[in-house]
Amino acid sequence: MVAVLSDKEFTGFSRLIFDQAGIHMSPSKKPLVSGRLTKRLNHHSLDSFGEYLNLVSKDAAERQVAIDLLTTNETYFFREPQHFEFLSKVIAPELSRRSGIRIWCGASSTGEEPYTIAMTLAESLGHTNFDLLASDISTRVLETARKALYPIEDAKDLPAAMRMKYCLKGVGGQEGWFLVNDAMRARVKFEQINLNADLPDMGPFDVIFLRNVMIYFSPETKRDLLSRLVPLLRPGGYFIVSHSESLHGVTDQLKMVKPSIYRKPESHT
Repeated sequence: MVAVLSDKEFTGFSRLIFDQAGIHMSPSKKPLVSGRLTKRLNHHSLDSFGEYLNLVSKDAAERQVAIDLLTTNETYFFREPQHFEFLSKVIAPELSRRSGIRIWCGASSTGEEPYTIAMTLAESLGHTNFDLLASDISTRVLETARKALYPIEDAKDLPAAMRMKYCLKGVGGQEGWFLVNDAMRARVKFEQINLNADLPDMGPFDVIFLRNVMIYFSPETKRDLLSRLVPLLRPGGYFIVSHSESLHGVTDQLKMVKPSIYRKPESHT
């Protein structure tokens, strides 16, 4: 017998993902929830989604598994390339005049975005004297990101020169895969961070990338998150969201440089 996700059970999972990750799930996401969690019902030999909801409410490890399955993790190298062009041509020259360069890539998923940032900075600065924090709520994607091993077809999104310089083509048992090289992996530190929980003491940053994240948040959640993130940004630092997002009406502490790219005023205290 195949379990059917009731409206009441869907509401329970929606509340769980909102409380844990701040993500609002519309009723249209009901098939996604059912499809992604059915395997966990089978794994635990449960007959209903209600039983599984009861399990995740009590079992922190299983709750993390459910969060991993329900959070969206679409990403690829050089996604929204205009941001990396801006990083290369505008931000990097400014950062070249300072030491202790620090970047944060929030909701970094399986690692393609932070490795893209690292490669772009290395090319633009001519060195790797920078630190890049990459975070996600999902332990599953962070495990993949730390390995930095990707299907060879994903390399198509990388410029040929960068692919040759910063990636290693797999051979033997790793044929069909490529590995981001040691120099780039050494620059990126991956940590599990829940953006909607108390943030660790980790600032300040010169640039914060938080792309394709807040589109899932309510206006109240966005405002609360920005009130906690802006203080982590150095005066003059940049805050970058996706092209489908805007901070209009969310915060007045950042000024738009161009659509999706914001800056903290130098005089901000």
